Amino acid sequence: MKEIKKSVTMKDVARLAGVGVGTVSRVVNNEKGVKKVTLDKVHKAIKELDYLPDAYARGMKINKTETVALIIPTIWHPFFAEFSFYVENELSKQGYKLLLCNIDGDKKEIEYITMLKQNKVDGIIAITYSPIEDYLTTNIPFVSIDRTYENKHIACVTSDNKAGAQLAAQKLIEKGCREIAFVGSHNSTNNETKNRHLYFEQYLTREGYHCHSFDIEEPFDNFVEQLEVFLKEHPQIDGIFAINDFVALDVIDILEHLGKKVPDDVQVIGYDGIRLANERRYPVSTIKQPLELMAKEAVQMLLSVIDGESYPLQSVLPISFKEGPTTKK
Repeated sequence: MKEIKKSVTMKDVARLAGVGVGTVSRVVNNEKGVKKVTLDKVHKAIKELDYLPDAYARGMKINKTETVALIIPTIWHPFFAEFSFYVENELSKQGYKLLLCNIDGDKKEIEYITMLKQNKVDGIIAITYSPIEDYLTTNIPFVSIDRTYENKHIACVTSDNKAGAQLAAQKLIEKGCREIAFVGSHNSTNNETKNRHLYFEQYLTREGYHCHSFDIEEPFDNFVEQLEVFLKEHPQIDGIFAINDFVALDVIDILEHLGKKVPDDVQVIGYDGIRLANERRYPVSTIKQPLELMAKEAVQMLLSVIDGESYPLQSVLPISFKEGPTTKK
């Protein structure tokens, strides 16, 4: 019969290192005040015995789980998947684990906020547009992406949607477009993505152009059908800025169905900077969000909230234009 290996305990480490159990506990929990010679003895014993601290017990002691929840609308979207990758990578550097919460239309945000209140996670980073304001209090470690909350001291990380919208308008004009449209949708929440329409139209107006707008209210069931009607009614449109890259892809499909060539007849710019893989090209010309930087900033802000340190209420990060196959060179 195979002998079952006995798990190594803190007492075993203390015995080998020649110190008390309390000293080992202080070393494991990274507490200050342990002499270097003692620290070296304990680390040597931990390595020799291949001791693995009980993360759950340690979390109970320091009142932390060292786990952060990331709430995203869906893992199927390349933008959210890439953002999740960078968040997990940054959390790992800080000694934290990631609990990925995929909403996928089920509005589970309240469940995850309840988990936080029950000390099952230390904090939440969220991309959500659901009405969760009533469940957020000022003492909840919570960082929002692209969304602000009225009368709530909630940290927010966002790309510079104003600059992105203006850059999209500038690029379409530079590339010869004269009948320019915005295509997107909106909901009732206070979110930064609404600035994409606002400042795109403002820029066009300032430059002497009319902005044809297709911006319907969510929720909806027939976005593509309504958009096709809009494009049929405005055959003169030769440049389109879409609220995100997926909407830009919808626009391209409809234009091709209507016999229009992209970019020869109509040029299209999206927003986000999605790619199917790191080494793949951008499927549409796009205003790229700095996802890696946004993830790093969100993690740093959340850890500051968790540790009771000061942090900015909003962080606005720079965007860039990436040329794809849907605009003229």
